[in-house]
Amino acid sequence: MKAISILSIGALSAIIAGCLNTEHSASATGERYPWKKNIVTTVFWIGERPSGNNPVPNRRSSWDKDWTRNYGGFDDPNPAHRSNYIPVKFTPRQNPFYCALPYNDKSVNGHRPEAPRVVPWFKEAYQGPGVSTCKDRWVAIRKGNRTVYAQWEDAGPFRTDYWQYVFGNERPKPNLNRGAGLDVSPAVRDYLGLHDTDVTDWRFVEFSEVSRGPWSTLGDNNTFVISDRKTGGELAEASRR
Repeated sequence: MKAISILSIGALSAIIAGCLNTEHSASATGERYPWKKNIVTTVFWIGERPSGNNPVPNRRSSWDKDWTRNYGGFDDPNPAHRSNYIPVKFTPRQNPFYCALPYNDKSVNGHRPEAPRVVPWFKEAYQGPGVSTCKDRWVAIRKGNRTVYAQWEDAGPFRTDYWQYVFGNERPKPNLNRGAGLDVSPAVRDYLGLHDTDVTDWRFVEFSEVSRGPWSTLGDNNTFVISDRKTGGELAEASRR
């Protein structure tokens, strides 16, 4: 009996160690957030007017009542009016690589009751009841052999409460846009070569996983820009000492 107990304890220790190693490996390889595959993806843009399949105007977002103004203007989706992933008429003040997912963690007062439980990074991102923990989060979006990175800036398409899909294992529900579960900006469209309605894979990523690219150069809300400004300020301060 004693040998069996020792064996059982040893086996249990091995199982626990294996689980810990698996968890560590998953974290090390960036698999904390799995890919959501074959998601119908549609294009939307800041300043978009309502239409049959888009009943809500995009002058404002779920988290920014002055979205168009803060962005700098109308993010014209017409390829003839764009160059280097941005409109030719102005330089955006926010990251032109943005997307929308059908969940809003905010309520009128504070956060939705389920948000602390379902948003994986809620605790680490929490900055008080008036601040979304989802806004500006980085998302990887993949089409074929190309991957783009975008920041989560609005809730949609169609729904703002579907945490079971955004953070869970459910698939998008049927809607007017063929069951679309992801909206992407014209910049994302152009980088991936998407049609107005297409199919992509997506997943959340940590900032440390995001490589530099055209998505890392513009925007007061852009983590890269914020980090670079901070580094530049620190270097300037050091040079004055």
